[in-house]
Amino acid sequence: MTHPLQGIAPLPHLGVIRAEGEEAARFLHGQLTQDFALLQPGQARLAAFCTAKGRMLASFVAIPRAPGEILLVCSADLLAATLKRLSMFVLRSKVKITDASAAWRLAGLAGDAATAAWPEAAEPWQLRTDGPAALVRLPAADGVPRVLWAAPADTPVPTGPTLDEALWRWGEVRSGVATLAAPVSEAFVPQMLNYESVGGVNFKKGCYPGQEVVARSQFRGTLKRRAFVVHADAPLAVGQEVFQAADPEQPAGLIAQAAPAPAGGWDAIASLQLAAVEAGGLHAGAADGPALTLLPLPYRLLEDV
Repeated sequence: MTHPLQGIAPLPHLGVIRAEGEEAARFLHGQLTQDFALLQPGQARLAAFCTAKGRMLASFVAIPRAPGEILLVCSADLLAATLKRLSMFVLRSKVKITDASAAWRLAGLAGDAATAAWPEAAEPWQLRTDGPAALVRLPAADGVPRVLWAAPADTPVPTGPTLDEALWRWGEVRSGVATLAAPVSEAFVPQMLNYESVGGVNFKKGCYPGQEVVARSQFRGTLKRRAFVVHADAPLAVGQEVFQAADPEQPAGLIAQAAPAPAGGWDAIASLQLAAVEAGGLHAGAADGPALTLLPLPYRLLEDV
């Protein structure tokens, strides 16, 4: 049976911030959780922008386009606020930060469409060019290859069968790598979404906002929440609280990303208290709400970074 994640999807839920200037990489290196100083040809980045308390304001797929130009693909509903906050830190840096969403076209390639554009096996966050387009290899969903395609707005999208945007977003959930959206901005430190295990945090780089909190969470064993892929028979929503049946008063987690599943019900990435996961009996919205079933996490959590 053919997996439903096949084709080319429009991505209107995403926007593009452009960092331009001779210090673009240096500037982003000092603001985001990933290393941009040692960015090599053929590499993209998954990264988070955090508050001083280590809480994620936004997440990005960062795409270097040329010396002095890096695109940051993020949730469109966070773009304006993120752009404003990033711009506060520019000061005398030789970099210009702008909303470039209208100048760039984004598409998601899945299954055979991804393989046609990128036939070889590749690790996530690798980058290649195809004429004016940039292609970023994304984490697979259920073993199905996925590629983020970004090109100037007048570039034709690759030809192939159309994939409904809702199915692409379901594939995002099934990959286990959350794209932060407005309802959960400032809700998580990166490890609560497993970002250290999916290439989103570099612990060897220099300082950035929230760096001390992120490092302390990692190395002092204080992390009590992790991201899990879950399923429910009823609709799930970003920002919806999760409860454990035996404790109806205190939320045990939060839905970070959700999408309807093609076979019925809803799948989601939920950041959950490890103690609640161990106890079982998790429900969405209330202690007697729709039951959540844990699905296999599609990657291994790193024990040592």
